[in-house]
Amino acid sequence: NLKLIEPLKFLFKDEVRDLGRSLKMPEEILMQHPFPGPGLAIRIIGAITQERINILKKADKIMREEIQKFGWYDKIWQAFCVLLPVKSVGVMGDERSYENTIAVRCVESVDGMTADWSKLPYELMAKISSRIVSEVKGINRIVYDITSKPPSTIEWE
Repeated sequence: NLKLIEPLKFLFKDEVRDLGRSLKMPEEILMQHPFPGPGLAIRIIGAITQERINILKKADKIMREEIQKFGWYDKIWQAFCVLLPVKSVGVMGDERSYENTIAVRCVESVDGMTADWSKLPYELMAKISSRIVSEVKGINRIVYDITSKPPSTIEWE
């Protein structure tokens, strides 16, 4: 018979960060991007299988690495990949391919109540795209979500 205590329940993310700074918490902890409570499953549209989870994890890792290398991690409120249930025709080497599509979503916000899509440099977007397509088996197309909140939400599901 434990009672749930949630002292930060009514604070927004920016207010939690301010509180953390006053408590001298490390910036790398305070500035971590939000992660969905239900986990990666909400970033896989359609069937959730171990193979699709692995594809998403690899793509997401590459995207984060490149955003950090380019010095954009702290400029973005939240960045993630979404594995779509859409296959497209492509060419890998000398062969036709029919593989999955990844949507990249990067947004800027103060409190998460509203958000605008991040205007990433083309060079960064190109690097994310080329690395994911060449390093993640099962992906041959990358799209970039340029929708604000509202009308969309930050997450896809």
